[in-house]
Amino acid sequence: MFKKAIIIGTGLIGGSLGLAMKKKKLARTIVGFSRHLENARLAKKMGAIDCIGKNLGIVKDADLIILATPVKSIIEISSRIKDKINKNCIVIDVGSTKQAIVARLDPIIPNFVGCHPLAGSEKRGASNLGNDIFKDSICILTPTPLTNLKTLNKIRVFWQKLGAKVVLVTPEKHDRALAFTSHLPHAIAFALISSIPDNFLSLSSKGLKDVARISGSDSELWVQIFLSNKQKLLTAINTFQKKISALKLALENNNTKLLTGIIKKANKQREKLG
Repeated sequence: MFKKAIIIGTGLIGGSLGLAMKKKKLARTIVGFSRHLENARLAKKMGAIDCIGKNLGIVKDADLIILATPVKSIIEISSRIKDKINKNCIVIDVGSTKQAIVARLDPIIPNFVGCHPLAGSEKRGASNLGNDIFKDSICILTPTPLTNLKTLNKIRVFWQKLGAKVVLVTPEKHDRALAFTSHLPHAIAFALISSIPDNFLSLSSKGLKDVARISGSDSELWVQIFLSNKQKLLTAINTFQKKISALKLALENNNTKLLTGIIKKANKQREKLG
């Protein structure tokens, strides 16, 4: 699909994209660029990229650029490359929030499509790469009235070839939904694991490890995600606080019926996840 692809950010998602693109033969040449040189070297060693770029000048003859860095860096890098890329180059990002990124990149890059593959994990770095993490996953695209439809269709096919189910929503709806389905669970996990006294951790069950798994996520990445989606995350947290307060009140009043109702309602909601 592409002659020369540039992946800026060769960590878990960027590096895994390189591996998957190699496996599916979606690019003739893949160049990686990372501020963490060890990540780029490991990505090359693992076969995710063909070579390592020394600076952002490598974008000048690319026909696909993938921005796979934290949210703030995506916005900053876009300003540095906008005058270096050729007019037909497609630029996508894989950021976990979309409104701020799309608002910045849409007006300055003609062939930009906002993307968010829901395929990450709490692990980070090129040492955790996988070429099948996009298979049977969901990838959200966030087109706007400025989005080139030919470019959008090509990127839709690109993600489908990687095995993802593609869903199109607005940047605003994306951020509102992910505040509940991703950002809130991370916030809860961080608070949950911090609430448990150290001397009780050795007595924890598998259930705690399941719930707290994502509390091992990268702090730099998640601070940026939280702040870039601040208001929608606060709305989600307020909703959660009302739910936990209702459970607390039922417990304080020994209200068996209400406690049962809360748990059964949660059971039904969980079944909808599949």
